[in-house]
Amino acid sequence: MLETSARLLKLLALLQTHRDWTGTELSERLGVTGRTVRRDVERLRELGYPVHANQGTAGYRLGAGAALPPLLLDDEEAVAVAVSLRGASDGSVAGIEEAAVRALSKLEQVLPPRLRHRVRTLRGATVRVGTPRATVEPDTLMAIAEACQRREQLRFDYRAHGGASGIRKVEPHSLVHFSRHWYLVAWDVDRGDWRTFRVDRLTPRIPTGPRFTPRELPETDVATYLSRQLSVRTWPYQATVLLHVSADDASARVWPGMGVVEAFDEHSCRLHVGADTPEALVWMIASSDLDFTLLTGPPELVAALRRQAERCSGAVREFPE
Repeated sequence: MLETSARLLKLLALLQTHRDWTGTELSERLGVTGRTVRRDVERLRELGYPVHANQGTAGYRLGAGAALPPLLLDDEEAVAVAVSLRGASDGSVAGIEEAAVRALSKLEQVLPPRLRHRVRTLRGATVRVGTPRATVEPDTLMAIAEACQRREQLRFDYRAHGGASGIRKVEPHSLVHFSRHWYLVAWDVDRGDWRTFRVDRLTPRIPTGPRFTPRELPETDVATYLSRQLSVRTWPYQATVLLHVSADDASARVWPGMGVVEAFDEHSCRLHVGADTPEALVWMIASSDLDFTLLTGPPELVAALRRQAERCSGAVREFPE
């Protein structure tokens, strides 16, 4: 006969197969009396597992409860969940990155060595097409996510783009996976303004600071704010063009990291873009393959547009109509 704890785990595994079990079937599987089965079912209920009794058949079924109790996963299920969470934590599923990181951290802590090896082998043999992302430690993401959730001030060492380092104190708002990087959107306490920080450049200082009252973002949502910050305001050359299509049509042609689309009327919209050179601005605007009118921009952009127009015209001058 199995010991009580082992028997409870086996009973739970049987109930998680999503079928009805009669008391007699469970007794035979566990090698105990019907009275012991009933007693074990009550123990599972005390632990939070919603074991329902089926009327008329003296059977049992595991149902859905108000809270999530511990789950039993077989080897294949555990590997599948770990791989799925790894993909979600890399930003493949928008909106669940923080939760995926927390769940993956808990799961990897309890995986048996043989399963942990399988997960790491699969991860090591997988090739990701595209520009490599900067490495971010799960513990760093966890610390930021928890500070956001608890609304507690966060202090961290930060290395800016130019190489300068310093300690920052912020009121964290959101942790965002955008394009190829993780970003923290937060209110900078010392500078008295909203700021965006690359997570791979910061190291949290624990413990966190006092609680704070959340502030209202300067944009309608965090995605719009971050998109505007990354695509326009941080670049030395900036421009606004009027695209001769609706904002919905333009959004399908303009990827988020390239620029910010702003509705103007039913048939046109504004595109705000930024780049490190006028030539890069020309490429970004022209790559949308949409008719446009330049509204604002530096003189260097006007000259670069004209050079590009002459270059394209000269390229096809010898070809017949």
